[in-house]
Order: sequence, then C-alpha cells, then structure tokens
Amino acid sequence: MKGIRRLQTIQIRLIVIYVLLILIAMQLIGVYFIRTLESSFFGNFYESLNKEAYYLAESVEHYLDANMSGTSGQDQKTYEDLNEFIQNFAPNDREIQVIDANGIVVSASAHRHQSIVGQKNVQTEVTRALQGIRGNEHTMIDADGNRKHAIAMPVRKGGKVIGAVYLAASMEDLFVTMNRIKQILFSGTVIALALTALLGIILSNMITAPIKDITRKAAAMAKGNFNQQVAVLTNDEIGQLGNAFNDMTNRLKEALSSIEEEKDKLASILANMSDGVIAADERGHTIVMNRRAREMLKLPDTEPAEGKDVYTLLGLQRTGITNSTWQKEGGTIIVSLGDGTAGEPLTVRATFSPFHRRDRGVTGTVLLLHDVTEQEKLEASRKEFVANVSHELRTPLTTIKSYLEALDEGALDEPSLAQRFVGVTRNETERMIRLVNDLLHLSRFDSSQTALHRERTDITAMLDEVTDRFSFQAQQRQMRLVVEAERGVPPVFADQDAVDQVLDNLVSNAIKYSPDGGEIMLSARLQKIGETVSAGWVEISVKDRGIGIPKKDLERIFERFYRVDKARSRNMGGTGLGLSIALEIVKAHGGTIRIDSEAGEGTTVVFTLPVFTEERDIR
Repeated sequence: MKGIRRLQTIQIRLIVIYVLLILIAMQLIGVYFIRTLESSFFGNFYESLNKEAYYLAESVEHYLDANMSGTSGQDQKTYEDLNEFIQNFAPNDREIQVIDANGIVVSASAHRHQSIVGQKNVQTEVTRALQGIRGNEHTMIDADGNRKHAIAMPVRKGGKVIGAVYLAASMEDLFVTMNRIKQILFSGTVIALALTALLGIILSNMITAPIKDITRKAAAMAKGNFNQQVAVLTNDEIGQLGNAFNDMTNRLKEALSSIEEEKDKLASILANMSDGVIAADERGHTIVMNRRAREMLKLPDTEPAEGKDVYTLLGLQRTGITNSTWQKEGGTIIVSLGDGTAGEPLTVRATFSPFHRRDRGVTGTVLLLHDVTEQEKLEASRKEFVANVSHELRTPLTTIKSYLEALDEGALDEPSLAQRFVGVTRNETERMIRLVNDLLHLSRFDSSQTALHRERTDITAMLDEVTDRFSFQAQQRQMRLVVEAERGVPPVFADQDAVDQVLDNLVSNAIKYSPDGGEIMLSARLQKIGETVSAGWVEISVKDRGIGIPKKDLERIFERFYRVDKARSRNMGGTGLGLSIALEIVKAHGGTIRIDSEAGEGTTVVFTLPVFTEERDIR
C-alpha cells in the first residue's frame, strides 16, 4: 500500500510522464528512422543490382551473338572467354549465370555452380526475361539459409532476344548492418531514458519541494497555527503559488481578526438591542440570550440561561406539532410575560425564525421578542375610539329618528308639540355636525394636512376677545371672566384662528363645569422655568374654581372621547374631543399643554406658545 501511495505522488507522476514521453518519442523516431534507412539501403541495393545486370547484358551480348552465328572454330573460344569474363567480373557474394536463347546456361560465376552449365534454367524470372520482359526480380532464401535477391535481364541484338543474364546477390550484409543500427538505436534509447529519469527526478524535485513545503504549512494552518509563511525563490508558477499562499495567510489572519471584531460587535449589538433575542438549538434549548430578553423574562443576571427550554420561558405548553412548526417554518405569536414596570402584564410579540445548515437542514431557531405593550394599548384605544364614535353618533341619530317618527305619527297636527320636536331634532343635528367637524379637524392633524397660518399675534387682545365672546353666557350664570396679562407680554407667533379655538374650548369647559357665580381667570405671562424667565415662550392659562378632575382621570383627560362624567358631559352638549383638539393645535405650534386639577378645588389649564421674532416672520 505504501508503494501504491508513492506512485500517487506528483513527483513520481512527473518522472513517469517524462520517461514515457521520451520513450514514445524515441520509438516514433526509431521506427521512422529504421523504415527510412531500410528503404534507402534496399533501394540502393536493388538499383545497383539492376545496373550490374544491365551492364552484364550489354557485355555478354557479343559472346552470345557469336555463338548464335555458328562460326566454326569460334564456339569454344567464345565460351571460354565468356567464362573468364564472368569469373573476373563477379564478386564473391554474387552469382551470375548467362543463358542463351534456348534457356541453356552457357556460363556461371562460381565454381560450385559450374555443374548447372549446359542445363536449362526454368526459373520464372529467366523465362520472362527470354520473352523480352524486363524488371524480373525475386527475393529468396537459398539452401544455406542466406537471403538473396535475383534479377533476370534479357540480352538483345538488334531488337531480338538472344539470351538472358541471371544475377543473384546476397542481402545478409544489409540485414547485419540494419541490426547493428537497431542495436545502436536501442542503446541510445536506454541511455536517453536513464538520463531523462535522472533529469525528471531533479526537475520534479524542484517543482514538488515548494509544493510539499506549502502542504506542510497548510496542514499547520488547518490545526490553527496561522503564522505560516513560505519562502519564495522564483517568479514562476510555483513562486506565484507561494505568493498566493502567503497572501492567503495574511488575508485569513485579517479575516479571522475581522470575524472576532464582528463577533464582538454582534455581542455588543445583542446586549444593547431594544428587542429581546434568544437563539435555541433544534431541541428548543437556549444557546444565547441577550440582556433585553433577560429583562423581559425576568431572569436574574446570576441565573444561567443556557439550556433552558424557550417554550417554558415563554409560558407556552409544548404541543409537539405546533412547536415543531414554529421551529421548522417559523411563525409569530403574542404572549404575556409576567408584570410590566407599572404592574401591568408585558405583552410581547415572539417571532420564530429557523436557521438552516446546508447538510443538516434546520439546526435551530432565532426567537425575537418585541415589546408590543404600547401597541396593544394603542389598539385598544383605537377600538375604544371607534366604539365611542359609534355611540356618539348613534345617540343623536336615535333621538332624531324617534322625534321624526312621532312627527310622522301625528305630532305635526299639534303646532306647539311639532315645533318642540323640530327644535330637538335641530339641536341633535347640530350636535352631530359639531362631532363630525371635530373628527375631521383631528383627522387633518393626524395626517398633517392642517396648514397653520402663523403670524404676529397679540395674545392679550385675544384674551380680551374671548371674554367678550363668552360674556353673555357668563352673565346668564352670574360668572366673572377676568383677564390678567403681565405688563410687556410680547406677541406670539401663532395661527390666531387655531388659538381662538383652543381658548374657546378651555373657556367653554370652565363655564360648563363651574358653579353659578364663580370666577374664571385668563392670564398670560412669559414662561418661567423654576425662578428663571424664558424669553422664548408665552404661557397662557385658564383657571376656574369648578368641580375639578379626579387624579385618576388626569392621565387620560386628553384622550379622544374621554369624559370624567360621561352622562353629565353629554347632556351639556360636549363631544369629548375639545381637549384633544386643543392638544393637537398646541403641539402643532411646538408648545406644551397641561392640566392641574383637584376634585372640588377647580382646574387650571396651561399651554405655551412661541414668542414672535423677526426671523419667524415667514410671510
């Protein structure tokens, strides 16, 4: 197994690749070289043999011609001369036969071939040559096992074939030469492979040594040691890899530092969030809980939160299916957690958000706790507001309907009764109109659609005007309206009509809830903060000595449709929106309004308006 693992290393692979490349290259070159060399050698051999045969055919032509002419006393001399010529011409590795037109061998080169002289040669290439066909060649192996190549060349005289020359040459020297060349090529291949393997070891070590160093450093980093740097000795790809590794190490150290910093930031954010955050595992056990969640759940700082069941902390009963749905799909529920700061239950919206891991699916849940106590109170106030509006409209509508039915049923025939019924109907209609107008006024303030036309306004003159408007009502009840304005009270920067509405509401309430013969005082002065006079605000107050307001009702007195004595207020024609409108108008001017009152001691309403300056003149 160890040997197999070594074969899987890059170094061994590089050496094997180098050796295989050289081996394949040498084989291709060797095959091409041998084939080319064989073609060249054998081509030259065949060409040389053909030339010899052609030369012999021309040389023996006159010998054969003399024999065919039949001249007496010349035959024996001619053949002897021919034999002498052949013996002198033929090398040791050549076999030469001269054949006459009848196919009879008349001369042979070697002594061991003299026995065939006078015999007929019936070889195919000789027969074809005697027929005048050229290019008669044949490769063969003789009785001694030697490879030979034979050529038969026709001998012509005046276009007539008078014989043939048979030439056979040994090819053993060619094959010996080719075998020596192959041995030389094989030896060269072995030497080249050995040198290549040695060079491959050296080169692969140059490549793999830095890689091994990087691998060791990477393994050390995997164990947590990030202070790793590799030596870069070259500018090639390995050097670039080393630079990239060093850069990666530096960046990884920076990233880990950044992660630690982000972790600290996250811990700080969680600790200072206004919402509670709880992280739980897949079983619903707490992993992390921030400080706000502890406060909501009333967990002491000394009590560990880890491992606690989140459903138990929220006062929820584990139902299996429901809790599983919250953990896997998320969801939102409203729960009540103990007591709030004022002794009231704390209403919390709990949002479950599961978090996933690619290979495991849902691995936990993040629970966000948002305090919605005030929102629930506002929602309750809204519902109460709708109910009050419905009630306020239903009462006059019911009265109007009743009187109209009475008129329809015969009251019209009695003028005095009909007139009284019409008067009641008119009063109830006007009451509904006032209610709708007040609601529209508040709606404009809520949607910021009311535009104030602020200008320089003399507040003392406004107080005098409001006393004039209510003087008749005050005289009817023998009441006194008194204006007390400090000397030098500056003008205010306000919408005169809007401020008149505030004053009218306050004075009207003072008259309604004060006994006959009482006194109502309207005053204006620069606002005082402690013993210091504020030059930027004018304080206006309306004070009466009426029935007053119980302390339990003071906190809600500015709520819409809120009445201390609902039956009495409704009988006096009030809509329950006057103080709400006054509050919105004063807030729109940037001022404040408050009520100081005790039951049976009277009520004082104080509001502030900004002092007029040249910079505030926006006309």
